[in-house]
Amino acid sequence: MTDSQSSFHKYTRMLWILFAVPASLFILIIILAVTGTLGYMPKIEDLENPKIDLATQIISYDGEVLGSIYYGNQNRTYIGYERLPKHLVDALIATEDVRFYKHSGVDFRSLARAVVLTGIFQKSSAGGGSTITQQLAKQLFHTPPGSKWGRLKQKAMEWVIAVKLERAYTKEEIIALYFNQYDFLYNAVGIKSAAEVYFNTSVDSLTIEQSAMLVGMAKNSALFNPKRFPKIAVHRRNVVFNQMEKYGYLTRAEADSLKALPLSIDFQRLSHNAGSATYFREFLRTSLGATKPQRKEYASWNYKKFQEDSLRWVEDPVYGWCNKNRKPNGEPYDLYSDGLRIYTTIDSRMQAYAENAVHKHMAEDLQPAFFREKKGRHLAPFSRDLDNKQIDRIIRSSIRYSVRGRTLYDEGLSMDSIYKVFRTPVPMTVFSWDGDKDTVMSPLDSILYYKHFLHTGFMAMEPHTGFVKAYVGGINFANFKYDHVTQGKRQAGSTFKPFLYILAMQEGYSPCREVPVSPITFYLNDTTWTPRTTAKKEDINTYKPLKWGLAKSENYVSAWLVDRFKPQAIADIAHKMGVKSYIDPVPSMIYGPSDMSVEEMVASYATFANGGIHIEPLYVTKIEDKYGNVLATFLPQTWESISEETAYLMLNLMQGVADYGTAVRLRSRYQLTARIAGKTGTTNNNSDGWFIGIVPKLVAGGWTGAEERSIHFNTTAMGGGHNAVLPIWAEFMLQVYADSTLGITQEDLFEAPEGFSISLNCNDEQYAGEEEEAYDVPEFSGY
Repeated sequence: MTDSQSSFHKYTRMLWILFAVPASLFILIIILAVTGTLGYMPKIEDLENPKIDLATQIISYDGEVLGSIYYGNQNRTYIGYERLPKHLVDALIATEDVRFYKHSGVDFRSLARAVVLTGIFQKSSAGGGSTITQQLAKQLFHTPPGSKWGRLKQKAMEWVIAVKLERAYTKEEIIALYFNQYDFLYNAVGIKSAAEVYFNTSVDSLTIEQSAMLVGMAKNSALFNPKRFPKIAVHRRNVVFNQMEKYGYLTRAEADSLKALPLSIDFQRLSHNAGSATYFREFLRTSLGATKPQRKEYASWNYKKFQEDSLRWVEDPVYGWCNKNRKPNGEPYDLYSDGLRIYTTIDSRMQAYAENAVHKHMAEDLQPAFFREKKGRHLAPFSRDLDNKQIDRIIRSSIRYSVRGRTLYDEGLSMDSIYKVFRTPVPMTVFSWDGDKDTVMSPLDSILYYKHFLHTGFMAMEPHTGFVKAYVGGINFANFKYDHVTQGKRQAGSTFKPFLYILAMQEGYSPCREVPVSPITFYLNDTTWTPRTTAKKEDINTYKPLKWGLAKSENYVSAWLVDRFKPQAIADIAHKMGVKSYIDPVPSMIYGPSDMSVEEMVASYATFANGGIHIEPLYVTKIEDKYGNVLATFLPQTWESISEETAYLMLNLMQGVADYGTAVRLRSRYQLTARIAGKTGTTNNNSDGWFIGIVPKLVAGGWTGAEERSIHFNTTAMGGGHNAVLPIWAEFMLQVYADSTLGITQEDLFEAPEGFSISLNCNDEQYAGEEEEAYDVPEFSGY
């Protein structure tokens, strides 16, 4: 053998070695990956049905998504390929994997280029070798590794997983999975959430420049974050345009024109604390996900709540639905990851109108007036009736049960030590109607600051269907979680008075029946009690129509009704109308001292507008799984409470309240001409203001007051229901009437029962409206 032949064989062997060793190593790595030696290798069923957490969507009756329920930041809603704009898909392929439709999961040409140019020649601009399918494999099955070696093992496994994914899915399905899986930051997991967060739009409405920005983020969301680094995000977006031009998706002129555009993001942070119907969404979350009540899970003093929840568990199919029902695999439904679709009765337009009305009245009128009244006053915001010891007791309780206070108490600190901590100023962010404000304040001062705020709950429902159309549980869910529609209960005040009149209507009285406006004395053991009156001197010891008595909220007339029909019978009829809370059957019930929720009061008043048939509030109409299969449908519970004639007579009685009674400002100030029945309510010391209003197709009402009953306006002119709540109702209804798409007009009429012949002409025009007064409620233990 010659020297040249020997050299040839030597070089040939070296070339074979240079080829064989990497090839053998590659084959070995693939074998190790396939067998799971390098780490977990998903099974076929895992690949075909990857575990992807999907948020539960809460959908309004008119088809708008009100919000989502999800774990952590997994706010993901699946969007099919058919809804992805073509330019969005084109941008992804041009930028991340131009040979996507030509490979089977691994692009060896791109891989070789990456190895040679990046690995050998250290060219950072050479591009990566991972295909879209490999990137999807990483998103689905891998978490960030702890080392470079760990990432290399993952890479090998992703090659295998990518090939398997290509066998299990079409190219279009892979694209859809990719866009649905990617985390775009700020709880924007998946392209649907990203479109909402960054541009406040839907996926199918994304423009080409918006699509390019989002595709650009797919390389590194943190680095190309348009909110934090807008200049870098613009540069990255323009790289996407360059790639689209390079591969023929755009002309040069189109690319140049698009690159000149600003980002123009319309950032909308998605959060459980923000958006529409926040209190309602939380109410649904806790209701649907409730577990069967167990006595040991309730505090000793909270037995009534245990009873209420136990009753709901039995009677309300929505309450605890996720735990009462099972998936095909036998597991209960997961409200946070199963991608359920909850179709609700809420109308997104009415919800917006209700929230607007609450904000307008509370932020622009009532709260500023309360601040002005309390400014510079000793012991503000508490009532002047309290002494220092009583206020200190309230403050100590607030400290003890605050998050900070509970933490310090659990650490073993004494109350004096905790007080010292609470007197130390610290930086904090506090709520204001002008937006959250950064300040330095002691926790103790922050407690007093927050106690200055007035709260409200407002709800609207259709009386004939039970559909709840609007639900506002408070002034700001992010800062005040307590729900004043279904969770909170306060004294009903004079809004309870219509229940006193029902029995009279049932006994054949008419609204025009005249009764004495005279003192009534009640006897209890060795004591007597005579209610006080707000009547003018010339009206006392005269006879007035029952309609006048309710319109003026006259206590002498109320006392006459209680004396004639007895407290227990009145309590029974109120329960039949839909009130679930305990009602103390005592003469002082004329003042409405029993605690009730906004939900109870609105639903019971709806019975009047529904011909005497009580219909329970309905919040959910159906539930679907993530595939659109209907899992459950819901109908409201109904029962007959009073006759149709009695209900119609009550509506006529209550129209006097708006026409010339305590709610007359609906006519004078707000110029409403509709048929309106309703009742204002004000409790002891103006602690609670109420108004419930009825129109033929809608019943709405609310409550307003402070966190503590000892915090309130000094005068009924400011704290009464006619001023504290009625304006919310009026502003809400003005918007409802202005929206012709809702089908509710000021020309709507209350329908009289067939054959109704009772005269309702009470010479109403002779009465002038006067605002209601509130009085102390005496204590009674029985009748």
